[in-house]
Amino acid sequence: MTTNTSSAPADPAEQWQQVQDQVANIRKETARVIVGQDAVVEQMLVSLLCKGHCLLEGVPGLAKTLLASTLGHILGLKFQRIQFTPDLMPTDIIGSEILQQDSTGGRKFEFTPGPIFSNLILADEINRTPPKTQAALLEAMQEKQVTVAGKTRKLDEPFIVFATQNPIEHEGTYPLPEAQLDRFFYNIKIGYPTIEEEEQIVNLTTGRNLPVADTILDTAGVVALQNASLDVPLPENVVKAILKLTHSTRPGSDHATDYVNNYIAYGAGPRASQCLARAVRALALLRGKSAASIDELKDAVLPVLRHRITPNYNATGEGITEDQIIAKLIS
Repeated sequence: MTTNTSSAPADPAEQWQQVQDQVANIRKETARVIVGQDAVVEQMLVSLLCKGHCLLEGVPGLAKTLLASTLGHILGLKFQRIQFTPDLMPTDIIGSEILQQDSTGGRKFEFTPGPIFSNLILADEINRTPPKTQAALLEAMQEKQVTVAGKTRKLDEPFIVFATQNPIEHEGTYPLPEAQLDRFFYNIKIGYPTIEEEEQIVNLTTGRNLPVADTILDTAGVVALQNASLDVPLPENVVKAILKLTHSTRPGSDHATDYVNNYIAYGAGPRASQCLARAVRALALLRGKSAASIDELKDAVLPVLRHRITPNYNATGEGITEDQIIAKLIS
């Protein structure tokens, strides 16, 4: 059953309460299907509210696909899953022009849209396809449009890409280039459930009746939530903390420490600051706060920065990861 979102209340207090009710309902419905992973669900919702794409990393069987499809169903979005394989072609994603014959015998090319023409795309195992096909997503992710045969076609709003990659299977994979990695708003790492959560998963999913979430929003409602996140105040002290943190990842900058100069080859660019500013606003909205704070910044730093800094040979040789470097910066 979809919630009617066509007539929003005019009073700001009523609007705020309606947003909080919608967020609570989204969390409730997600919890009916997904056991645990509360932080991951919150991070994926942040990406959705910020119109940002999300890269999910985790071993097989951690419900990455189920998470994406469940959120798409709850939010009333058109969902498409694309399985990325070595033989996948760009036209398999964006579509192509096909020669058609009409009733009079005339022939003309007609565009057949690919699965990219949806609201929520799951690019499953994105690093298993060659760079040529990976690049087919670049224009769509950045410009929210695709160009085929010289004609540009706009994609539907909202348009979000959730991509997955398996961190333990490196054979037969093609690492994503830095330019494409930077287009992902969040890089989320999904861990194993606890033994209590896994027991609940077994009980819920191995019986006759599997849990199914209800649809509680539609595309207009999702766009309204995205706009509401932009209205959350961003205090000056949070802005300064964002800028200081981003600049501290850049070797040779005034804010870089000896640790950064020793272990980072390339730091985060200005897009990281933009993403952090958007993320803390969305996090505050999801948590029912009237303004963003340093607490939201601390929770947004890892998924925003971990794919935007490049450790150097010193870090690689000593086994120091991006997450460890970022944790050092936060501390």
